[in-house]
Amino acid sequence: MSKIELKNATVEYPIYHADSMSLRNKIVSIGTGGTISRGVKNIVTVKALDDVSFTLEEGDRVGLIGHNGSGKSTLLRTLAGIYTPTGGSVTVDGKISTIFDLNAGLDTELSGYENIVRMAMFLGASGKKARAMIPEIEDFAELGDFLSMPVRTYSAGMLTRLAFAVATAVEPEILLIDEVIGAGDQRFQERAKERLINVVKSAKIMVLASHSDIMIELYCNRALTFEHGKLIKDERF
Repeated sequence: MSKIELKNATVEYPIYHADSMSLRNKIVSIGTGGTISRGVKNIVTVKALDDVSFTLEEGDRVGLIGHNGSGKSTLLRTLAGIYTPTGGSVTVDGKISTIFDLNAGLDTELSGYENIVRMAMFLGASGKKARAMIPEIEDFAELGDFLSMPVRTYSAGMLTRLAFAVATAVEPEILLIDEVIGAGDQRFQERAKERLINVVKSAKIMVLASHSDIMIELYCNRALTFEHGKLIKDERF
């Protein structure tokens, strides 16, 4: 059974040479980031997550709400195992798939087809399963003969289509999403939304960071609101 549990989870990281930052940048950081303090040897430390506790069970479709720097992306990356909590604990039971670093595993010198296999395996698929996914990804990405060419020849929109097609082809138990639907042309956005709905339905737990109330209402049945690294509201709807 898939489950996520955070108990007083805290994520802090040092900012070296902070004294060389401009006053303007310091003000922006304080206004949009986590809690800033000075620790040992006067090193500036950002507390990106501050004593966060919650439990997610199967069926939870959770939207993360908050200003830029409130902790949403840090939380997603902590759940994915990219960041390690400096305090408290994070327990994740279930296979995770992420849609927030779409180009992870991509090699610009390899062809689109080679990158499909490479990126799918990076997301946890076996080599055999990754190769079996090619026709479906090929159909969605609509890149035609470009899939036989090195991806360094692709435009930004073509890269997005390929990466999104691969990321959403792997069936997850736990799906973590940092809002990406804003990329690409209007037709791609509509197709991506439809595809994402199907992926969300197949996941046992979904966590989505978004600034869009429409996306939260469309995909989620629960919302966690963050402010400067703190969880300030947990509501179901």
